[in-house]
Amino acid sequence: MAFKNRKRMSSKIFGKFSLKTKVIIFCVLCIFSIVLIGKDIYMNKKNKNVIQNSGSSKVENSVIKSANGEKDEDKKYAEAEKFFSSKQYSDTIAKADEIISKDKEFYKAYNIKGIALCYSNNYEEGMKNIDKALEINPNFGYARFNKALAYELYGKYDDALNWYDKDLEIEKYIWSYYGKASIYGRRGDVENTVKFLKIAIDMSPDIKAIAREEKDFNPVKDSNQFQNLIK
Repeated sequence: MAFKNRKRMSSKIFGKFSLKTKVIIFCVLCIFSIVLIGKDIYMNKKNKNVIQNSGSSKVENSVIKSANGEKDEDKKYAEAEKFFSSKQYSDTIAKADEIISKDKEFYKAYNIKGIALCYSNNYEEGMKNIDKALEINPNFGYARFNKALAYELYGKYDDALNWYDKDLEIEKYIWSYYGKASIYGRRGDVENTVKFLKIAIDMSPDIKAIAREEKDFNPVKDSNQFQNLIK
């Protein structure tokens, strides 16, 4: 009822004006309405753009932050690998610790720290770190290989052979075959030395030159089978 009363009242008041005045008032009202509608459209569009741009910035910043974090860790790990290759074991360990301090789940850092510790005559701590890498990622082949290598370094040959086999279960790594061959070479087992060394050589003929200088093969180097393999 209130709405009908307001409508009747406006019609009564509007009827008092002349036709010319009515036309002018009507035109003014139309212009005013157009301005209001245009303003609403503009503000809605502006607000929509602000929301969209704000969302884009958040997503972009989040992606960049994540990418930078991964890039930084990978860069530090690459540096640790270079230190290890250069036999700079203390630097390798320090760089691995930098990575671990920021990411407790970066299993590669535990692995390279572990083998560097083993080469630094710290077998117990070295194995703890390699085992930590395998705890986080049991199928990390390089950690399986390094566990075998650590056992070999400390004369635990049966354990080393076992872990070289564990590595070969998930990857055909040339140095695991070579590692097995070198252990059998120390033991004077010509048959097994040649068996596993041949696999390594078939994978990479460059292994022949390395095997010729390898002291681990001294007990079998005079055998015809070994000589025929490396010539």
